[in-house]
Amino acid sequence: MKRKFIFSLLLGCCWLAVSVFFAIGWARGLEGILPMLYVWWVIIGIALLPGFLMSTMFFSNLMHRKPKTYPNTAQNTTIIMCAHNEERHIGRAIHSILQQCYAGHIRLIVVDNASTDNTKRQILTAAANNRSHCSVDYVYCPAPGKANALNTGLKLVCTPYFLTVDSDTYLEKNAVQRIMNHIVCRKSACVAGNLFVNNTHESVFSKMQNYDYLLSIASIKRFQGSYNSTLVAQGAFSAYNTCEVRKIGGWQDVMGEDIVLTYQLLKKGLTSGYESRAVGYTVVPSTLKGLYRQRKRWGIGMIEGLRCVPPWKQGTVYSGYFAGVNLCVIYLDLAFLFGFVPGVIFAFLGCHFVGLLTLYALAVSVILFWSMYRYQKTLGIPFHNSVSGFICFLLFFQLIQSTAALHGYLTCLFHRKQQWK
Repeated sequence: MKRKFIFSLLLGCCWLAVSVFFAIGWARGLEGILPMLYVWWVIIGIALLPGFLMSTMFFSNLMHRKPKTYPNTAQNTTIIMCAHNEERHIGRAIHSILQQCYAGHIRLIVVDNASTDNTKRQILTAAANNRSHCSVDYVYCPAPGKANALNTGLKLVCTPYFLTVDSDTYLEKNAVQRIMNHIVCRKSACVAGNLFVNNTHESVFSKMQNYDYLLSIASIKRFQGSYNSTLVAQGAFSAYNTCEVRKIGGWQDVMGEDIVLTYQLLKKGLTSGYESRAVGYTVVPSTLKGLYRQRKRWGIGMIEGLRCVPPWKQGTVYSGYFAGVNLCVIYLDLAFLFGFVPGVIFAFLGCHFVGLLTLYALAVSVILFWSMYRYQKTLGIPFHNSVSGFICFLLFFQLIQSTAALHGYLTCLFHRKQQWK
């Protein structure tokens, strides 16, 4: 593992060295047109640093291209599902758990977090109609906030490991078996599942997110998971070690409660994995407003995680490196919005600020996406494709993502309180 990590970094540095050679000529071509300090700030942010990070990830994922398999476990487990006004989706989410092909017993604890719609009725109906070997318990949590709901469920867990599954996430029939195999065999503190988008056909925004989950998020988690340092065991579908989660006091009442929890586990030197073969299909925002709010919340969560456990306080070199990359993401978002976007505008005015080196960085992205797409196909689990969605993802998604994330960073900077919805 150590050799592969170092080798990936060395290959990334080789790419960076070649890029710097070309970047010097690129910067000289802009001398007298724009301030050199700004020019290099942008070149590093839109070409050199992204190229290094993506090429390092590409080479590492290439060396870890074969997914690992683990022996089946029959250990009993618990699933915590939190719901706030989820009458539309929760019935199907519960049904997907009751249909699991799992060797052990599953206890599903559904925490109704002060819902005002028919969520409770949907839960009780599903429980009454249950004919599976799983058990379903309804719990009411009057205190608003996902962390409160999760901690309410955690108090009732009696198994060594438990899962969290969102009430709008539907699990593939072998998902619980595969993620439990991983966490039991590896004795990890937490393991993140592989999320696909369920509502792909609702709008162009859900189609774009399909490729964000399928390519970008999966690539990052696969890279981090190869070194037992997945930074986010997402609440939508992940497995946890009950004892370790209780030792750190469960979830904090913050926007990125799952991010902060994972950072705290990694700080202790524990391992955080990623199981690509355990798949869940989640419902994503289908409007621009919903997508913007979600990515703003993720931006806030990232800052909360870095504040709680900065890179230099992480438990291992690997988790420290990945947390450091997250810190760099703030700079990359700023460089994209105030470097790349103006550069495109300048290009129409005859000043080619966004140069050939940027295209090389984009080429690395395309190669990375292609390799990740092929990897996901080898899993044999169906997902939707959309040519228009992929084109919109390439052209517009980063603009939405970076703008919303910047809004989230500023919200954290000015300490504005946000609420979980």
